[in-house]
Amino acid sequence: MPGLQRRGNGREDNHESFKSFLTGSSVREGYSFRLSAVFGFKSAVEAITVYDFNASMLHLISLYHERLTLNHNGLDRRLTSAHEGDIKQVMA
Repeated sequence: MPGLQRRGNGREDNHESFKSFLTGSSVREGYSFRLSAVFGFKSAVEAITVYDFNASMLHLISLYHERLTLNHNGLDRRLTSAHEGDIKQVMA
C-alpha cells in the first residue's frame, strides 16, 4: 500500500512476502500453498525461500536445478543453493 511505509527503501507493497499464480498441466488445480496473513505482508505459516521457488519453476520446465550453473569469476555458481529443493506439494 503506497504511502504506508516510512523507511524509504523503495518497496512499498508486500515487502516481506510475494504471491504467484501458477497454471499448467504440471501444477495442481485449485491448490493454495502457504497462506499469507490478512493483509498479505507476512506469511501466516512457515515461509518458503526464493531458492525453493526457483527450483520448483526450473523443475516445471524440465531443468535440473542442481546441474544448472553459471561460471562467474572462475567458480560455478547455481541459481539455487545446495540444500534447497523443489516444492513437491504444488506439482500435479
